[in-house]
Amino acid sequence: MTSMTETTQLTFQNPVTRYPAISPPQQSQPEPGLDLHLSPPADRGENSYRGTGRLEGRRALITGADSGIGAAVAIAFAREGADVAISYLPAEEEDAVRVAEIIAAAGRRAVTIPGDLAKAVFCSEVVEKAASELGGLDALVNNAGKQISVDRLEDLTDEQLDATFEVNILAQFRIARAALRHLAPGSTIVNSTSIQAYRPSPHLLDYASTKAAINNFTKGLAQQVAPRGIRVNAVAPGPIWTPLQVSDGQPTEALPSFGQNTPLGRAGQPTELAPAYVFLTSAESSYVVGETLNVNGGSPSP
Repeated sequence: MTSMTETTQLTFQNPVTRYPAISPPQQSQPEPGLDLHLSPPADRGENSYRGTGRLEGRRALITGADSGIGAAVAIAFAREGADVAISYLPAEEEDAVRVAEIIAAAGRRAVTIPGDLAKAVFCSEVVEKAASELGGLDALVNNAGKQISVDRLEDLTDEQLDATFEVNILAQFRIARAALRHLAPGSTIVNSTSIQAYRPSPHLLDYASTKAAINNFTKGLAQQVAPRGIRVNAVAPGPIWTPLQVSDGQPTEALPSFGQNTPLGRAGQPTELAPAYVFLTSAESSYVVGETLNVNGGSPSP
């Protein structure tokens, strides 16, 4: 029998110490990076997330779901009762296979869809394949992102600028446009933005600009489709420990102190983001429309 003290310890956990304050070693991976090689490993909720049936029967497409935040969201959705299609780059196949196995172990259908969201045609193809394989579509999470650190604007190439905008914001327009053909009343779209939308780092000008655009896109689209019974919201993560950070997303020398400047004094783990996406996709948030939910360790934001 569990004592009252033990129950309290399990229920009330200090957010400062619930997850370790990591000091990652300097490391580098070729873009896009893999969870498989991340040191220390990120917590995506494989061993901790417990579902309560809040997304039972949902059919979700989640982009960038092979690793990091997207993987944590895919795992949570499956354990909440959703069938999940995950989109990822072909180079991320190893991570994607593992996430698909976890979804299947939860008793839900997993659909893997490799491809490059920088290509406009794939943005339509991924939606159609997800809807076909899942027998419909009623939840979309636009999460895939590209982040490359560049210290000086003079060194930001047109190639990187174009690629960052293609993946981070134009793909969201294209995927949402294609998805709306399938989304019935009660469906949801959740977009991943960032604390960078409000507090841009000087070395992430292109990335931060796209994240601000995602906030605006979310609020505008939410107003447009709300009368159709479709809700659109966003989640704005703070510094979260993912492969994005070690594949040129941060200066290598900055990794050991990554996330330690937040009020909680540590970087977040991907699994700490998942409940926000579950909430905004579930019926519990039925009166939440056009909102950006900040999950950033306490950094002040609008």
